[in-house]
Amino acid sequence: MPILTDEQVSRYWSDGWLAPIDVLTTGEASAILAALEEAETRYPEDLHGGHRNNAHLVLPFLADLALHPTILGCVASLVDRPAALLNSVLFIKNPDTTTYVSWHQDSTYMGIEGTDMVTAWLALTPSTSDNGCVAMAPATHLDGIRPHEDRYGPDNILTRGQHVTGFDPNTAVDVVLQPGQMSLHHPHLIHGSRPNGSGARRVGVAFQSYVGVDAHPERGEHHVLAVGDAPVDPAFLVVPRPKVEMTAEGRAVRASANAALSDVLYHDATERRSY
Repeated sequence: MPILTDEQVSRYWSDGWLAPIDVLTTGEASAILAALEEAETRYPEDLHGGHRNNAHLVLPFLADLALHPTILGCVASLVDRPAALLNSVLFIKNPDTTTYVSWHQDSTYMGIEGTDMVTAWLALTPSTSDNGCVAMAPATHLDGIRPHEDRYGPDNILTRGQHVTGFDPNTAVDVVLQPGQMSLHHPHLIHGSRPNGSGARRVGVAFQSYVGVDAHPERGEHHVLAVGDAPVDPAFLVVPRPKVEMTAEGRAVRASANAALSDVLYHDATERRSY
């Protein structure tokens, strides 16, 4: 059920993003952060820096978060009958590190036809200007997809190190979030983030993206999680929601999903990294 106000919806379509939106209490966010960090300790080979895509397929608490009614209600205000979640990414920046996310538009390499989708980025720790919060460039979604250059920088979190050209980063706005708050952004919006120069870890999860019933694969396989009662295009491969963490079946499902995602993201690329 849509839960954003008319003013919020109008602002989203005007600016291409919306924040902050309260989803979890501070206590709930802390509990999920603790569960995630415990999982990182137990399963270091499954959740290291080069293996943070689609953890919701092996960690039930992240699958539950992806299906949180507040998130889905906000998505339903912006997407025509939300049907599926394409992927998730754990965006983790350790203290005083040089990793960053270059300026880009999500749908450039996603392999999805149309724009009936939205990304939710939820903070599990404070996400601030000092620790490398996401920065959004208002209204840049209105001009469609711009040319991107693949740079493959070792400190760039993005797969191809893709960087949008002809863009003034001074127009971007830092999106400061407290634990349990989220932002929503359009697939054509230019955004990125700077390194974490603080003494604390910055942890967030992006659900990228929730698609409506009219979204279709443009190329490749897409292993998706159904998010409601709306029909999922049969061209998508619906995968099971995990009930127990890190089972052999769950790992296999995630491995297949990540391999397919990698093929989509690296389509026509001159280089290919391990994630």
